[in-house]
Amino acid sequence: MASDPQRGQRGTSGSSGGSGAADRGGAPEERKPASDEAHSAFTPPLGVPYPPAPEEEHPTSEFALPAGLRPETPAEQEGSAFTPPSSTTGQHPMPAGATAMGAAFTPPHGIPVVRLTKEAPWQDRMRTMLRMPVGERPVPERPERDDEETGPAVPRVLDLTLRIGEILLAGGEGAEDVEAAMFGVAHAYGLERVEPTVTFTLLSISYQPSLVDDPVTASRTVRRRGVDYNRLSAVFRLVDDIASEGITLEEAYRGLAEIRRNRHPYPSWALTLASGLLSGAASMLVGGQELVFVAAAVGSMLGDRLAWLASGRGLPEFYQFVVAAMPPAAVGVAFGLAHASIQASAVITGGLFALIPGRALVAGVHDGLTGYYITAAARLLEVGYLIVGIVVGVLSVLYIGLQLNPALKRLNPEQALGKYNAPTVQIIAAMLLALAFCVLLQQERHTVAFATLNGGVAWVVYGTLVYRAEINVVPATAIAAGLVGLFGQLLSRYRYASALPYVTAAIGPLLPGSATYFGLLNFAQGHLAQGLPSLVQAASLALAIAVGVNLGAEVARLFLRAPGVEEAAAGRRAAKRTRGF
Repeated sequence: MASDPQRGQRGTSGSSGGSGAADRGGAPEERKPASDEAHSAFTPPLGVPYPPAPEEEHPTSEFALPAGLRPETPAEQEGSAFTPPSSTTGQHPMPAGATAMGAAFTPPHGIPVVRLTKEAPWQDRMRTMLRMPVGERPVPERPERDDEETGPAVPRVLDLTLRIGEILLAGGEGAEDVEAAMFGVAHAYGLERVEPTVTFTLLSISYQPSLVDDPVTASRTVRRRGVDYNRLSAVFRLVDDIASEGITLEEAYRGLAEIRRNRHPYPSWALTLASGLLSGAASMLVGGQELVFVAAAVGSMLGDRLAWLASGRGLPEFYQFVVAAMPPAAVGVAFGLAHASIQASAVITGGLFALIPGRALVAGVHDGLTGYYITAAARLLEVGYLIVGIVVGVLSVLYIGLQLNPALKRLNPEQALGKYNAPTVQIIAAMLLALAFCVLLQQERHTVAFATLNGGVAWVVYGTLVYRAEINVVPATAIAAGLVGLFGQLLSRYRYASALPYVTAAIGPLLPGSATYFGLLNFAQGHLAQGLPSLVQAASLALAIAVGVNLGAEVARLFLRAPGVEEAAAGRRAAKRTRGF
């Protein structure tokens, strides 16, 4: 037992101990300690100073870190699910003996909560998550609730998701964007294990609460389609409020009901006038004069009224296109028969511009390029049926006109349309054509100016490449359409809206109206060998427009920072990585 140092000093004093032993009358022998405390195992030897007395005791815990070991590194800050692991970036190499499989285990501090970047538009965030495997998708952030408070009912969330997807798909939105919107709505209300599926007429969504629970599936069929970009933009704003602002389910239903109740921004008579303006402007693109402008406008307005009448009687859309194509061709033939100085071909070509389904064509090609082949095939089949309806209507009138006057020179394909190059007139006509398309598409008024300007820029690029650089019309059309898609995507991301209002109307001046007319005229005259190349060129121009628009949109996304990605080498996932095998 250790003794008090002061007491030890007193017991080992040499002078007092020695004199005591001599007094007892013995020879001097080995000195013994005065007590047990005087020779403790913890008492330092003679000549060695005593250590300082501790001020207070510090007991050692069995959980304390032993000396010589490094303390554990603190947990990293919460990161994003889109950030690649540090072992794959090359900044922090894996320790010796570690394997790639070890990175898949749960870290000692738990999996961090994922927070998606709010600065990125919801389209990009949801599209990025859709292209990820289900097991790698981040868990949505759930607000803290009381024990008695529950989230929204799953069936109501799925119903709202399907209703929003129905409006987008019926308005002509691409399948990928429709799925992104549906996924964004479900993800915002806490349903992380959802799989939306979009086809041409069917929408479905499946939610599985956990790996052991039964999935909940709901579906909805799109039976009617209509062109109303005003409603489309309103739905995009609603989805943005749901995904970014976190509005309640009741507010979302209320907003969706208001969107459905809203009337079209332009009445039917304004649409008829816009159809006439579109055809007249298109006739000026190919060299038409004032009288040709009026003739093309009158024929297109008559066709629009007949199409409205056929629609009111419940006729399918195929027959609506047949009756809509007949009046412009009839007016062109009539003016050609009455006045030899009028370019009947320019009148008919202007009428075809208003009928070519460029919107459905672009959407179909976009779905095919993004991997939605069933929807793409259905959209392209619809485009084929509509074009056949146009062919039937125009060919019927052209055949009758050629029977009345076989020597009608103004319907001669070789003399129909010359190479017309008037930059100022054509630029103005292209912008008028895009403006008329905006009205026909029922766009919001604040988007009309951007789409009109975009159409003018597209024609300037196309005219410069064709008339100045003398490039073939097909690559020139693809380049001009690519710029349209690029500007449209950038504008849509700036306004957090759909890109269709900025793209669809702007590609109007690039539609292959003259090539389609030449092919139909040769077929009406029985010249199949001469008509087939014209139709092939028309199909090539249409595909060039669609591919160019899609490529421009993809290039625009390259300039946009992917949500949550901080490394330069990491990017958004592609739709497929099979490379054909």
